[in-house]
Amino acid sequence: MWTQLLKRAYRRHPLMSFAATAGAVDVLLGGLHGRVSLLIFGLGMVSAAIAFQWRRIQRPQLSDVSPSPKHYLPDHTSRPQLPMLGLSRKDPPPRHR
Repeated sequence: MWTQLLKRAYRRHPLMSFAATAGAVDVLLGGLHGRVSLLIFGLGMVSAAIAFQWRRIQRPQLSDVSPSPKHYLPDHTSRPQLPMLGLSRKDPPPRHR
């Protein structure tokens, strides 16, 4: 179950998953070896990864209306369309010998 959850998270958001995993390892190492600075740094990394992920989830709900695109060129050109070029049947192409 945990492996499937981690695989899915790493596929969807690899950078945030890496930051959360590195932070969790720092918390674990800092807690086991009594390194308070490493523990605090790891807690900060995990918190930042969770905050960025929460912000990414909340962003689409805040702005559902997308701005209309700006068109810098007109929809159609003012010049007439060029005629199709073709070979006339009266003048066959010259043959080289």
